[in-house]
Amino acid sequence: MQSWFGKWTIVLAVALLVGGCAAMTPQPTADTFKAPEVTLDSMEVAHYWGWWFFAKTVQPTKGTAGDYGAPLDLAFVFNVHNPNTFPVMLESLKFTVAFEDFDLNSLNSAETQWIPPGKTNQVRVHGMFDGQQSRLNLMLVGGQKLKEKGVDAFTQLEKWWTTIGEGKFPVNVKEGAAVFKADGLVRVSTFKGAYPAP
Repeated sequence: MQSWFGKWTIVLAVALLVGGCAAMTPQPTADTFKAPEVTLDSMEVAHYWGWWFFAKTVQPTKGTAGDYGAPLDLAFVFNVHNPNTFPVMLESLKFTVAFEDFDLNSLNSAETQWIPPGKTNQVRVHGMFDGQQSRLNLMLVGGQKLKEKGVDAFTQLEKWWTTIGEGKFPVNVKEGAAVFKADGLVRVSTFKGAYPAP
């Protein structure tokens, strides 16, 4: 049977070991916390329904008449690299998507995840592009650009919807911002990209 002295010696040794390990783990500071790097890895058409548009003057077989355009589900995959010697938490990520030079949608992700020191995680963000909403965006925001290009909104949307799987035009990620946290400190990384890459 161990004496009380032997037991306390073991407890003290374990406490010193744990404390020593904790002391060896680098702690983030305002000077050492580097902003992680976010890069666009790929973009894919996750779900596709072709191109179509029904005006509200068309009576549907079932349901309510309205202006409905084909949806398009895109998935954006980002590489998020943590250059620090301590883990960091990705708190949120947001960006704007433009087909060529036309802004069509703003996407975000609020799903948190921890990134180990020196490692790279991947983040997938889905975005649903509605044909009717995209048409309104083109007419309200991109009207002048369409006029300069000599094309109408319907023709432009049909071209994008029917060729996006072939990579014939750039899908641009703009004004990207990702928020990271570590031990109460905050860093914001900005990013942009295009797919296919130029």
